[in-house]
Amino acid sequence: MLDRLVRSRWVALLAVAALHPAFAGMPVNVLYAGSLVEVMEHGIGPAFDAASGDRFRGYAGGSKLLANQIRSGLRAADVFISAVPDVNRRLMGPGTAESVRWYAVFAQSPLVIGYDPSSRYARSFATKTWYRVLQEPGIRIGRTDPKLDPKGALTLQLMRRAERVYRVPGLAERVLGAAENPAQVLPEEVLVGRLQSGQVDAGFFYSTETAAAHIPAVRLPASVAPTARYTVTVLFGAPHPAAARAFIRFLLGPEGRSILEHSGLELREPTLGGDVRAVPADLRRLLGAPE
Repeated sequence: MLDRLVRSRWVALLAVAALHPAFAGMPVNVLYAGSLVEVMEHGIGPAFDAASGDRFRGYAGGSKLLANQIRSGLRAADVFISAVPDVNRRLMGPGTAESVRWYAVFAQSPLVIGYDPSSRYARSFATKTWYRVLQEPGIRIGRTDPKLDPKGALTLQLMRRAERVYRVPGLAERVLGAAENPAQVLPEEVLVGRLQSGQVDAGFFYSTETAAAHIPAVRLPASVAPTARYTVTVLFGAPHPAAARAFIRFLLGPEGRSILEHSGLELREPTLGGDVRAVPADLRRLLGAPE
């Protein structure tokens, strides 16, 4: 679906490149939450390249891990997209090199249980309560590291809520084991692939991941399921600030929003955090910052 949205623009861009061999736009280096791999690499990235002539270069990872790498100077980038607002605050103020001065929350996605339709446990999700299926002998569960990825932390939160809502003491430990159980914890950027390849029977995902990858999922009641809130910012000292701002204008413009919606993200009017005075002038109206 995302390929159809960008095919015509790719054809146009290739035609320009053929006429002008030296044609090359500015690179824009984007560090983004691993739950957005599908939409960024096959939707937003190619569409942005085709529309702008600039070059999207994406790197996916757990939001906390990426923030740690930014803070320590291990990764330099132009744009940072996280799955939780609090991660940005780790990059603000003294001792952080002030990598982030402002950020905008632009979308959200609830946590769901995704499962392999070929798994021998798949039918159980249609006939049994989800948390009972996750306790069945032999089921292989995948999730992310709660220390490095917000989704991993939200998974722990989900299971603790489920204990209270369904009145099942000890449920979280029976399903997850230890918080960092090595039999379950996987890097965020590989979790979808592990499920699709049959190495995992079920896992904890954001709804955008299951929608983009066409993975069947069990949606949970709001009283149980926490929600990721995606943020975007231009990193302070970005090597390519103009291309970074162009990327955000595309991401939150009509075409970018259409791609995001097709990927299963729930879009919202941007809300700002941090120092709103630091929002670039050409992004202020788009992000709802005071003029």
